[in-house]
Amino acid sequence: MGAIKDITTEINEPNSARMNFRTKERVKRTIQRAAALSGLDDSAFTINAAYQSAIATIAAHETTILQPADHQVFFDALDNPPAPADSLKEAFKRHGNTVDSK
Repeated sequence: MGAIKDITTEINEPNSARMNFRTKERVKRTIQRAAALSGLDDSAFTINAAYQSAIATIAAHETTILQPADHQVFFDALDNPPAPADSLKEAFKRHGNTVDSK
């Protein structure tokens, strides 16, 4: 297995932010071993893995994938939304009475 590409080097800004972690000894040893096998130091390996995971997590939360059968139902709902239920009207009224818009 080859070396892992450190994608954080593509970010053109200084390494000025600090993050400190406490972990179990076994986790630390495992990370150190994987880092050595990947050709990265502990910090680069850990930051790279965390950064990739963060990007994937954010993408998963920002992306909605519809099955083909659901496309038409979704677009029909956008084009012809149902009338708001009484509970929704009440929620908007409560919101308007309790929140100051800026």
